[in-house]
Amino acid sequence: MSIANGTIKKKCDHPSCEAEGDFPAPKSRIDLRDYYWFCLDHIRTYNKSWDYYKNMSAEEIETYIRFDTVWQRPSWRLGHNIGQIHDSLNILGWKTKNKAQSAPQTEEEKALATLSLTPPATWTDIKNNYKMLVKNLHPDINGGNKIAEEKLKNINRAYSFLRKKFA
Repeated sequence: MSIANGTIKKKCDHPSCEAEGDFPAPKSRIDLRDYYWFCLDHIRTYNKSWDYYKNMSAEEIETYIRFDTVWQRPSWRLGHNIGQIHDSLNILGWKTKNKAQSAPQTEEEKALATLSLTPPATWTDIKNNYKMLVKNLHPDINGGNKIAEEKLKNINRAYSFLRKKFA
């Protein structure tokens, strides 16, 4: 290195060269910011022999190229993990589709569906849902609403059926 006119001049990193090293070249693909400094003749020679993918298998090269196309960020195939989507708010509407596809078949399934449950359900689940539905549909709250009264009657029938079944 030498200083001339207030600027730092680097010497060519080639062992037998005394010319100025004006051209940077990476030392390895692992650390691309660590440079050799070469003169024009030696940078041309170095660039001709430089192989970024040297000592890599074809699979490693392909993986690297694919990874580079997404800016070294992880990515997944579209639709690859579709079964693992957790949609607790039913934004996608899948829960209603599944319920429509599998309509209750047995009397027990129909009774559970009336109580807004799906098999398998525990007795505790049945009691908790029953209490919640009765509280919401009680005549004192709904002021004589006929639709609410019919729903409450159906819920009471379903609960009685399930109580006999579970008790």
